[in-house]
Amino acid sequence: MSTPQLIRYQHPDKGAQVAVVVDDTVYDIPDLTIEAWLRLSVGRVEEAIDELIDLIQSIKGQKLETIHYLPPIDSQEVWAAGVTYMKSREARQEEAEDGGDVYARVYAAERPEIFFKAALKNTVGHGDEVGIREDSQWNVPEPELGVVLNPAMEVVGFTVGNDMSSRDIEGANPLYLPQAKVYSASCALGTGIVLAPSDEFPDTTIRISIVRNGSEAFADAIHTSRIKRTISALVSYLGRSNTFPNGVILLTGTGIVPPSDFTLQAGDVVTITIDDIGTLQNTVKVV
Repeated sequence: MSTPQLIRYQHPDKGAQVAVVVDDTVYDIPDLTIEAWLRLSVGRVEEAIDELIDLIQSIKGQKLETIHYLPPIDSQEVWAAGVTYMKSREARQEEAEDGGDVYARVYAAERPEIFFKAALKNTVGHGDEVGIREDSQWNVPEPELGVVLNPAMEVVGFTVGNDMSSRDIEGANPLYLPQAKVYSASCALGTGIVLAPSDEFPDTTIRISIVRNGSEAFADAIHTSRIKRTISALVSYLGRSNTFPNGVILLTGTGIVPPSDFTLQAGDVVTITIDDIGTLQNTVKVV
């Protein structure tokens, strides 16, 4: 049996549903929510996963075919860590109009950069459209590994994330970061949450491909070993003087940055794949 995955999807008759996916088979769990399962897992993550696996033994599954995926959150917030890869530090310094010394300093500092990214209203799932701001001329996707945490800040698993970013807005002034990062359809997650609890980064590769008018306009990849921070350190700072009673997702930064002459356009198709975690694909629109 492969690693189970929790997904949310739009049922044609029942609305938003939470299901378990194992070996390309979908098992609907009536009345279950992401919030409820994350609460249930506190102090017993492995046991809660085993209970899900036991539960689906008594449920008739259906083959995974055409599903309208929803982002795998309901009441959770999405936060993000910045400048966790050397490539990100270099790119932020390049875009900054003042030379970007602040990014060099945060890369080397003990305290990481952590910021609020999105709630459900600004988050889209696999197959939906992600947004670029209408008042920005330099927009990029940021492929990131997402760490899924329960209310006790215990790691329950991982997901694929896209932290959309307006480089010209943040580059004009670091204080504009919320405007560069937080807007309609600025975050994509999915397809689901791979239930593989670990305090260590998965030994995996993050890949991105951007297709424009049928041709690949950009592609790159990076291994998670290149990240400077540890999960434990990032989670520690996220949870300081802060609580997440419904759980939280932390995006852990990007090590892939398109060249400075590249910007996303409406209609571009962004595909992010993290080996053993999943694939997230979205088309770009202007918001």
